[in-house]
Amino acid sequence: MNSSESPDDSPTRTPSFDDIAGRVRELCLVHPEVHEEQAWVGVRWCVGTKTFAHVLDIVDGHPPAYATAADTDGPTSVLMFRSGGDELEALRHTGAPFFATPWRRDEIGLLLGHETDWDEVAELLTESYLLRAPQGLRGDGQ
Repeated sequence: MNSSESPDDSPTRTPSFDDIAGRVRELCLVHPEVHEEQAWVGVRWCVGTKTFAHVLDIVDGHPPAYATAADTDGPTSVLMFRSGGDELEALRHTGAPFFATPWRRDEIGLLLGHETDWDEVAELLTESYLLRAPQGLRGDGQ
């Protein structure tokens, strides 16, 4: 088992929302002053009042805005996060499993499943956190 797998990962079992939310939770809560809360759909992680990660399920084309942006009726789980600079532009144009949203220029979606590279997700969430965190929490003088 490599570092991006968990004991519950199996090529024949679709990860549940709880499995995926648990993985994202572990990656988000390593950052200072992060809290988890229920979103209008799914779960989100915030630093202060700013959301930097949001996980939700798309099922039977709902919620429709996310289904349209992700170009899927589901069932699937998606992770929404923030990005910037050259990485944002690359992710906006990469294609599946990434997708751009029409409602926020700096928000990217990622379809989650068996092929998810959780090490990459950790990096993307750290960047999203740093973009949303107050300067005093960034530790880099940004």
